[in-house]
Amino acid sequence: MISISNTVLVTLAFALPGLACAASRGRSGGGTSASRPPASRAGAAGGTTAPAEMVEVASAALGALTARKWRLPNGLEVVLVPDPQATSVSYTTWFRVGSRNENERGGETGLAHLFEHLMFTQTKTMAADEFDHAIEAAGGNANAMTYYDFTAYVDDLPPSEIELAARLEADRMTNLDLRKRQVETERDVVVEERLSAVEDSVDGTMDELLFKQAFKAHPYRWPVIGWMKDIKAITQEKALAFYKRFYAPNNAVLIIAGNFDPTATLDLIARHYGPIPAAEPPAPDGAQPERAPAAEVRATLTRPVPADRLVIGFPAPALGDRDRAAFEVAAEILAGGPSSRLNRALVVDKQAASSVRGDVLPTRDPGLYGIWVQMTKGHAAEQAERAIVDATTALATQPLASGELARAIARLETELWQRLSSSHGRAEALGEFETAGGGFQNLFSRAAAYQAVTAEDIKRIAAQYLATEARSIVIVRPKREARS
Repeated sequence: MISISNTVLVTLAFALPGLACAASRGRSGGGTSASRPPASRAGAAGGTTAPAEMVEVASAALGALTARKWRLPNGLEVVLVPDPQATSVSYTTWFRVGSRNENERGGETGLAHLFEHLMFTQTKTMAADEFDHAIEAAGGNANAMTYYDFTAYVDDLPPSEIELAARLEADRMTNLDLRKRQVETERDVVVEERLSAVEDSVDGTMDELLFKQAFKAHPYRWPVIGWMKDIKAITQEKALAFYKRFYAPNNAVLIIAGNFDPTATLDLIARHYGPIPAAEPPAPDGAQPERAPAAEVRATLTRPVPADRLVIGFPAPALGDRDRAAFEVAAEILAGGPSSRLNRALVVDKQAASSVRGDVLPTRDPGLYGIWVQMTKGHAAEQAERAIVDATTALATQPLASGELARAIARLETELWQRLSSSHGRAEALGEFETAGGGFQNLFSRAAAYQAVTAEDIKRIAAQYLATEARSIVIVRPKREARS
């Protein structure tokens, strides 16, 4: 199945697995259509009356779901997906800042992820931990996630408490009180998180090295959680500068899904967020898309593991790329679950591996597709490497088995609809596409894009991205104890 893996393996789970997450106290973790933005303000589109200062800029529909996007004068954007049948509301705030916006040359990585923690400390109007307590007292829960291209804050609440979320989120967007003690405390928490998730984690170490050796210049080469030396060097001054630069209404989008009244919700958003001034727009990060790896790169490590482990990273198209849907179908055929080619070859037939999984990243720029294999004792990683190379070559040169394409497409469509079946899943998927996939509308066209994939598309994708010498390989072998 399609999932996400990066250098931060965390303890809290999301529908987007593998994203860097705050470990704050008390938090748990049909047909398509799209319209162009209207030429003037749509005051009552779909029965919704917006405040005079709000402009509707886009809309899209998928089956019974309709999403509309609005903009305030200060630049804040709002995507509403109402569902009268829902039992909750997922109120999410997406800032267009992630680890890609950090300055690695200046020794400033890890700031985007640190803010995931800092945003749950005190503001100028609320005491420390009051945010969590207020959400929990209302019967909701709050969480956050950081990735290469975005940072998101998620509040899942009863429908009656949507104004509470608006008040609290607007407050910490502009009034965060970054005291030296709190910055240092949360910085130390992240140091421990990195120790656990990377230094003391075999998979975390492998994943970090996979990206570091694949990308030569693009910001995806450094981990979302940051390099340890940079995390330890974060100061109150650096945190304040980062907050002022990126945490502003004109660098954010609200994605709200669930049982709520759109007109009333737009009114409360205008009331709570409208007075917040826009900040100076952040300078472009300057990152140029990089097809990585450009050639084969590999590394071999020894760790206290019972058997070999292997991960191979292939170049992958960005989430919003025209090749993305076909690439996901090809990845599903290769390593998308129990019926995939590699699982059958390595786990079922040869019993050379205990698990095979494929991860394709939801990145704004071209990223990596990783195939992870856990070998069984007595079987070397090279056996899996040969099987993967053979499978990608066959995908590029040989016809698909009868029904193989249709089954892969059906599995991906089922996964998509399962994700969109809850308010939380809808808000999260829409936010991912809005910030990294070229716009939320592209989510609503993804099912049709899967259906349009042909056997020839799979051959082309495999030849272009997978059946080449360009791959990043990391092998971990068991550490042999020295004999006396």
